[in-house]
Amino acid sequence: MRRVTGGKRNAKLIRLPKKPKPATSDNSWVKQLLDKSSLAADIDYNKEQLVATAKTNTLCAICKGGKFLCGKTRCPLVVRFSSYFESSPLMQGTDLDGACPPGVFVGRIGYPYVYAGPLVPPVHEDTSQFDLPESWFGKSIDEIVGFRSMLVRGKHRVHVTKFEESGKIMDQTIDLALSTNPVDVEMALKKKPTANLVLDSQIQPFGPSAPLKNMNVSNPKWDQQIQKAYFDDDLHASEAVTTLFDKGTLVSNIQRAFSVGAFGIKKQRRLVPTRWSITAVDSIISKEMMEQIKTFPEINEYRIYESNYLDNRFEILMIPREWSYEAMEAWYPGTIWNPSGDNVMLFGDYEGYNGRTTYASIGGCYYSARLAVGELLTKERKQASVTVLREAHPGYIMPVGVWQVRENVRNALRQKPYKYNTLKEALTHIGTKFEIPIKQWIEKSTLLRNTLFQKRITDYLAKNATM
Repeated sequence: MRRVTGGKRNAKLIRLPKKPKPATSDNSWVKQLLDKSSLAADIDYNKEQLVATAKTNTLCAICKGGKFLCGKTRCPLVVRFSSYFESSPLMQGTDLDGACPPGVFVGRIGYPYVYAGPLVPPVHEDTSQFDLPESWFGKSIDEIVGFRSMLVRGKHRVHVTKFEESGKIMDQTIDLALSTNPVDVEMALKKKPTANLVLDSQIQPFGPSAPLKNMNVSNPKWDQQIQKAYFDDDLHASEAVTTLFDKGTLVSNIQRAFSVGAFGIKKQRRLVPTRWSITAVDSIISKEMMEQIKTFPEINEYRIYESNYLDNRFEILMIPREWSYEAMEAWYPGTIWNPSGDNVMLFGDYEGYNGRTTYASIGGCYYSARLAVGELLTKERKQASVTVLREAHPGYIMPVGVWQVRENVRNALRQKPYKYNTLKEALTHIGTKFEIPIKQWIEKSTLLRNTLFQKRITDYLAKNATM
């Protein structure tokens, strides 16, 4: 058994080895965008957490993708570039046309001056799945990387607060972001698209990019509910997000519209980098659900839900107590956040009944899992203390986005749970599913330790009632 290690961090939990330095970028746009100031912390960021790029280093040069010296079961560079080279013959010139899924991307480099534009594959077919994470669960990494590599990103530089003054390209990008079905797009690029391999845990992979000269969009059809929110200049951004979700709009569609400044008070609207918009929407929706969940009665048994996808193993434990939430991750050697060494990286973060005021150290995965948990408890009109445990194994050769966590947890919660009368029984079950001993999960967990070792007054009342 590999030894589990972790670094020191606040609240007695561990995190990745080095604590990221505070970012110097101005984050005031968050408070302007959202009417609830407590939400601002959930979209905070550190430069060190934003992106991980694959570089040609000594190990890769020796391995050449065939010896698996990094510990992964397959080489992510080979998978990524194999998909790219299969589609590259369709991307040889500076003129490109195809059916946009629809999809758009807003970058964060250089903020507040960022690159925004469409994601367009050089094919005319049903491309709706190319930018629809809700439909990806069960697909292989090769499939996901394959159709994501087909998406050419057209880049148009714009100031986030002046995007409505940026001309036709930005107007058409907004049209695409608010559309319901694939839209035919013609792009004139300033140069031939080039590929950069960027591995980011928060966002989906995407293909080559090039600066946009101009583009033409053919008859986009807007989502009626999103259109209504877009034209409501007095509707706060967070209210628009929760209203759309309650009416059945897909989370990924809300995130896309949110990123192009479609919501909020008119004077406060601005572009939101895609990476931030994903976490913002997950946070807004789940936080709203938490307030409702805390009014429901507690569950009356210990539950365990399970899911296994892309070599990510999930165990979700629900305890009959008032609302609290914890997300923990174990990254094995050979995975993206633990590429070398013999030790497993185990870390996590949590919130009590009153929520949290700082950004979760494990990033956007914390909020995407919380959203999925909130959906089930809201549907059942129940309250519980929830711990989401995840083991990421070397078969997870590259991050594909936080959608994977949300959909994995959703899949788990669609299954019939294992039910137990005691926490000991539930933890014993989890111990049979994970390679890491349950004792080590407990040692690194705040909620599990609190449940095991801190008695509530109701425990004493129940004991006296039986005497």
